[in-house]
Amino acid sequence: MIDLQTIRDARSRIASHIIATPTEPSSSLSKLFHVPVVLKLEHRQKTGSFKLRGATNAILQLPDADRSRGVVAVSTGNHGRALAYAARAAGSRATICMSHLVPDNKVSEIRRLGADVRILGRSQDEAEHEVDRLVKQDGLVVLPPFDHPAIIAGQGTLGLEIIEAVPNVETVLVPVSGGGLAAGVAVAVKGLRPNAKIIGVSMERGAAMKASLDAGHPVQVEELRSFADALGGGIGLDNKWTFNMCQQLLDDLIVLTEEEIAAGIRHAYHEEREIVEGSGAVGIAALLSSKVGHLTGPTAVILSGRNIAMELHQQVLNGMTDPDQEAA
Repeated sequence: MIDLQTIRDARSRIASHIIATPTEPSSSLSKLFHVPVVLKLEHRQKTGSFKLRGATNAILQLPDADRSRGVVAVSTGNHGRALAYAARAAGSRATICMSHLVPDNKVSEIRRLGADVRILGRSQDEAEHEVDRLVKQDGLVVLPPFDHPAIIAGQGTLGLEIIEAVPNVETVLVPVSGGGLAAGVAVAVKGLRPNAKIIGVSMERGAAMKASLDAGHPVQVEELRSFADALGGGIGLDNKWTFNMCQQLLDDLIVLTEEEIAAGIRHAYHEEREIVEGSGAVGIAALLSSKVGHLTGPTAVILSGRNIAMELHQQVLNGMTDPDQEAA
């Protein structure tokens, strides 16, 4: 288990490399739910998502020899972008392996940041095979998207910022894919406010952590196209960190339909004046869906990313509720 001090150390390490993003009240959601609701605007992070925190914390702790060899990771897009940015800033080079499900706008941005991009397969698990090959063949150093103590600790710094902004927070809504963000935030928040509830949110279409928690052990799921594409991918059958942490620390894990996620994107834009991707909108969407249950006090919603293709964003604003419509 990652502890609170590890997250505090990570915060000191990465402070000059990231943005301490704002936490702002949502008048629209506060009015709807009759409790103070704040939005943690992490989509305003330098690379457009929270992933820069973990990637930076991990790469700064590598020995010089490892950084010089280069780093490699599988990604659904946002971790790849963050790792490419952090590697370049540290004088290293990143290789990012992704499936064909990763949106083109995320792939092109990773290339722009100087990473070597490999696209193969129809799932994150298939892309992972290329990571294994590059580690064995070229000696690259793996910095995975979530199941790594330095990654989890880096993401947990976001939880420290939430507590500083809302010391009496009662509920935190956090997007869940592989669980690095949820695990880190839960350690930070519960370490400082033990009675606070951490509610994970994912999508119905291929939520690997939800399926794994229901089964009692990591399982594979089919990856499907989703507005919340950044929440796709497996958690790894040999998961060493995030599964157990989410099992112990999450108070609930909600899954949403694509229509509900689309409603969250629209609300973020029309009511909050924020452009967020589907994965960043799931906290708002969970509230609007009434799946969270009764809120009794201050609630924080993490807007985790903004890296949505603007064409898709416009289609969702115009009423699209099925991501397969875009594929067609």
